[in-house]
Amino acid sequence: MPSTLIIGGHGKVALLAAPMLGDLGFSVTSVIRDCAQSADIEDTGATPLVLDITEVTPEEWDTLLAGFDVIVWSAGAGGGAPERTYAVDRDAALAVIDSLERLRDAGKTPRFINVSYLGATHHRVPESDSFFPYADAKKTVDDRLNSTEGLEYLILGPSALTLEPAVGYAIPTPGLPREDSHTSRELVAEIITVFADRRSLPRERTVEFVDGYLPAGEV
Repeated sequence: MPSTLIIGGHGKVALLAAPMLGDLGFSVTSVIRDCAQSADIEDTGATPLVLDITEVTPEEWDTLLAGFDVIVWSAGAGGGAPERTYAVDRDAALAVIDSLERLRDAGKTPRFINVSYLGATHHRVPESDSFFPYADAKKTVDDRLNSTEGLEYLILGPSALTLEPAVGYAIPTPGLPREDSHTSRELVAEIITVFADRRSLPRERTVEFVDGYLPAGEV
């Protein structure tokens, strides 16, 4: 049975993705920061793992990640203090990438799916904007991933997220601002599941998408 670790398991996307992955035969472990969230995780069919991802040592990351076939990064501080945003969205994600590189060198190569956002690598958010810490963190992580060699990874770039039901996807026009389009969280979960179930990830390392009418399975 293939295994998946979802980091950020109590997020809205992750809670939708976990049962989808389970339906495909994956064993799913969802990392959460609060044991009070465990029942919600169990309701999805996943196994909860309580962990403060800002406090994990390199050795602990290596031991944890080595036990999974697919790693999904869907964690986020959810706004608030910039320090917290950088600690979660940037530093913890970079620690995961560092661990994956060490595992690669040891001959272990779990696939990595990183949930980012549309246009992250070329954002123009000014530092005065409250969105800047998030944008800056995501760009740093995506740039770091794109500088690696020998990792099997994929960056997902949805636009502004909604709670609307998924219908299908569309490829955004070049340069489309994130805030000028929408992507259903359910669609993000479907696309995570599609790529987790494939034997290999596409050579095009970033897949950006918005709501549309093409079937998610054809992405």
